[in-house]
Amino acid sequence: MNYYGNPMTKLIEELAALPGIGGKSAQRLAFHIIQMPKEKVEALSAAILEAKENVRYCSVCCNLTEEEVCPVCANPKRNHKTIMVVEDPRDMAAYERTKEFHGVYHVLHGAISPMTGVTPQDIHIRELVSRMDDSVEEVILATNPNVEGEATAMYIARLLKPLGVKVTRIANGVPVGGDLEYVDEITLSRALEGRREL
Repeated sequence: MNYYGNPMTKLIEELAALPGIGGKSAQRLAFHIIQMPKEKVEALSAAILEAKENVRYCSVCCNLTEEEVCPVCANPKRNHKTIMVVEDPRDMAAYERTKEFHGVYHVLHGAISPMTGVTPQDIHIRELVSRMDDSVEEVILATNPNVEGEATAMYIARLLKPLGVKVTRIANGVPVGGDLEYVDEITLSRALEGRREL
């Protein structure tokens, strides 16, 4: 039943369509937005549109950026011989917060999941393989320690091993079934130090 009129109902429906936002949260957010000053709502709307129009994939690592090449890939002080493969830009941000990793990244934007129909062609594995040249010494597979992350890591390892590159996997300091973005910096640092070759 439409209790609030079409504009409010439409706003609640759009917010509820976002990941992690249920009906009650969407309703709470909608009421908050309606009570905000018009300038704040316009600023929020403008920020969403600007991000949608200007954010794209880095041409090297597939991270989100507004430039052709993201700041990490463009940084000559980073160790470009070591590439850490992560599922999501938030996982990359989690490792950056540790200040322990000085290499570069490759962001897959997902993990292989036959149950949900995600195949290797649906994530950025081809772009990773195309980065393999004589300068790359190690690829660290830092996918989530769950079924999909493990399957993705094994798939990538099978692709890269014949190319003569050292392929390692983060250690099990990260809890199985967890997501990297929620793991604390100390656990991530230990997992990085304890990585093993596949």
